[in-house]
Amino acid sequence: MEHDIGSKIKAARLEKKLTQEQVAEILGVSRQTISNWENEKSYPDIISVIKMSDCYEVSLDYLLKGEQKMKTYYDYLEESTNVVKSNANRNKIITILSYMLVWAIAMIVFWFFTSGSDAMGYSLMFLWIILPVTTFVVSIVIGKNDFWKKGKWAFTLFFGVMYMLAEYGTFKMANNIAFDKLNAPDWGMIVAGAIISAIGMLLGSLCNKKRNKQKNQDI
Repeated sequence: MEHDIGSKIKAARLEKKLTQEQVAEILGVSRQTISNWENEKSYPDIISVIKMSDCYEVSLDYLLKGEQKMKTYYDYLEESTNVVKSNANRNKIITILSYMLVWAIAMIVFWFFTSGSDAMGYSLMFLWIILPVTTFVVSIVIGKNDFWKKGKWAFTLFFGVMYMLAEYGTFKMANNIAFDKLNAPDWGMIVAGAIISAIGMLLGSLCNKKRNKQKNQDI
C-alpha cells in the first residue's frame, strides 16, 4: 500500500500515542497546522520534517521516500528553496544598495549643500561618524545572514576602498581644488575601512553561529 507524507506523519504520531496538540507544542506550530499537514492541505517545511522524524523516532527515509516518490512534496520543497534563495539575493542587493545610498547622499550633500568651514566640519562628521557606523552596521548584517558565505570577507576590501574614496572625494578633493594641486589618496584609509568592516562582520558571524547552534539544539 502506498503512503503519502500526510498519512505517514499521522501514522507515526498515532504510533507514539501523541495528540495533535502535543505535537504542535513540540514543533512550535498550531494544532490546525498539524491537521493540515496530515490531511495534505499544506506541506511541512524540511525543518519541521526533521523535527517530526526525531519526535516520532522514525527515519527521514521513511517520511520522505517510502514506496511513493511524492513528487508533489519534492516540488514543494524545491519551490520553497527557490523562494528562500530569491529572498536571500534580494536582501543582499538591498544591503549593498543601502550602503551605497548613504555613501552617495553624503557625497552629494558635501558638494552641493555645504561650503567653507561647514564643508570641513561635515566631511569630518561624514568620515568619522556616518560612514564608519554605516559600514559597521552593514557588515554586521552581512555576517549575521552569512551573505556570500566565505566570499563575504572580500567585502572588507570593498568597504575599505569606499572609505578611502569617500575621504579623497570630499575633504581632500576640496583641498586639491582650493590650492590647485593634486594630492594622492590616503591609502591608509583602506586599512581603516577594512578593519571597521571586519569587526562588524566578525560580530555578525558570531551571532549567526550562535543562532544556528540554537536551531540545532531545538531540532
